[in-house]
Amino acid sequence: MTTTLFASPAWPTVPVKGETAQYPVHRIFCVGRNYAAHAAEMGVEVDREAPFYFTKSALMTQATDTTIPYPPGTENFHYEMELVIAIGAPVFRADLAQAREAIFGFACGLDMTRRDLQLAARATQRPWDLGKDVEQSAVFAPITKADEVAAIGPQRIHLEVNGATKQDAHLSDLIWKVEEIVSHLSGYYHLAPGDFIMTGTPAGVGAVVAGDVITGGIDGLDPVKLTIGAAE
Repeated sequence: MTTTLFASPAWPTVPVKGETAQYPVHRIFCVGRNYAAHAAEMGVEVDREAPFYFTKSALMTQATDTTIPYPPGTENFHYEMELVIAIGAPVFRADLAQAREAIFGFACGLDMTRRDLQLAARATQRPWDLGKDVEQSAVFAPITKADEVAAIGPQRIHLEVNGATKQDAHLSDLIWKVEEIVSHLSGYYHLAPGDFIMTGTPAGVGAVVAGDVITGGIDGLDPVKLTIGAAE
């Protein structure tokens, strides 16, 4: 048995509706600019040739209905409401049918972002890590199994801050559909159970401050909620 120099945390987990066992999160992939209106509000063009990705560490996973501190190093902390895909079977170089079969379930998620740092990195063509890979920034509601979710498309996706609606769209607005994302990403990675894919956010992103309460939902899925606490 291998010993370690210091205690190593277990994989973070997310509840699954109808199950006592939870889903361990190993990797978090995120799709950028997957709603045309959001790309426009960010002042960029949508790349319709192929999706592009960034990542968050699995250790950034945060449970819904909790409070996180306002993070250091930013004065422009943004919410992004997203549909999340949970992979349930190994898949590599998958076609669309194989990609659909590999999906275990779906969840509501928040991709919390240090927007000022992301935009500064983008302006100098540097990686987005400081803006996106933020502690406690990947907030997930419980997973609903894929066979309990209607075909992805007509569902409303929305987000509120202190009860006021900020994001309001439909999953039919996704540029790259869920099976297309899984198929494309599986051309570069051996996807496996434990992989989460955040599929992008609609227009209406904005800043939050300490004391704000964020709520978000997608038709047919458990909602997500997050409270922003004071800076540490």
